[in-house]
Amino acid sequence: MATVQPIRPPRPEPVEMHSRAMDNLRFIRETMERAGALTAVPGWGGFAMGVSALGAAVIASQQTTSGAWLLTWLIEGGVAFLLGAITLRHKAASLDLAVMSGPARKFALSFTPAIVAAGLLTVVLFRAHLTVAIPGMWLLLYGVGVVSGGAFSIPVVPVMGFSFCILGALALFCPMAWGNALLAAGFGGLHIIFGFVIARRYGG
Repeated sequence: MATVQPIRPPRPEPVEMHSRAMDNLRFIRETMERAGALTAVPGWGGFAMGVSALGAAVIASQQTTSGAWLLTWLIEGGVAFLLGAITLRHKAASLDLAVMSGPARKFALSFTPAIVAAGLLTVVLFRAHLTVAIPGMWLLLYGVGVVSGGAFSIPVVPVMGFSFCILGALALFCPMAWGNALLAAGFGGLHIIFGFVIARRYGG
């Protein structure tokens, strides 16, 4: 006896909506976790920047003119930028993320205006022979930039920024002789402390 064959082939069972939604949510969560782990601020980079700043403070303290002192710290700023960029790229690569993805891009856009302002004020203060105000201004505006950029990063980053702001405000009212030590405490000490915390708790 012949069997009856269906005219149309049976349709495959549709994928359950619940399973598809769970897969999408899992993908989104994993992507956000990897992006969040980038933190926009590399911990070991900050640590290395702190060590280099301590070395710069020693060299700057031995300079006999304000111009040589300023040049020493400007060179240190360039070294710190390279250290931060290299370690951020390494951290992004380890997480399989673009260097300027998400948090890092937002951090850079928020951080840059304060640094540009610090650069312009450095020229103005040096030309006006007000070098005494430069350490406090640097620390204060760097802290402002970190606080602004830290709004898109992990909570410890704005805390670091506020610490720089407090130290910068203090430096503005201190004698010039204290300026180099306060720069060492900020760009050296604070970077080492917070860099270590970020590296240990947030994956490098």
